[in-house]
Amino acid sequence: MAVLSGFPILLTQDLERLASFYEKAFDAKRTYAFTGDDGDAVYVSLGLGGASLGIAKDIDAGAAGERISLWFYVEEVDDAYRKALDAGASSESAPADVPWGERVARVRDPDGFLLNLGSEST
Repeated sequence: MAVLSGFPILLTQDLERLASFYEKAFDAKRTYAFTGDDGDAVYVSLGLGGASLGIAKDIDAGAAGERISLWFYVEEVDDAYRKALDAGASSESAPADVPWGERVARVRDPDGFLLNLGSEST
């Protein structure tokens, strides 16, 4: 058996708020939604360029802490960093060139998940 693809699934108590963050910060598009008996989404799949991200509603989800870290390669780190902050992220580290030839910034989304934003240094 071969793994053909994979994607992270974030658990959150507030699915719409977290999905909206990714839609605003990274122009994510909903590619799938599953609704519960009350008609509200309990799971969504988001397309982010060539990547996918799942978000599931879990009323027992605690603080994200360090349970997951995401890495997004972006066209321009400084712009992505500012856009994420404008959408509600908090800064962990501002954009900076790193020794391995990339420009990297780190932010936390509204639920505390760590996002690494990277691109090749220019």
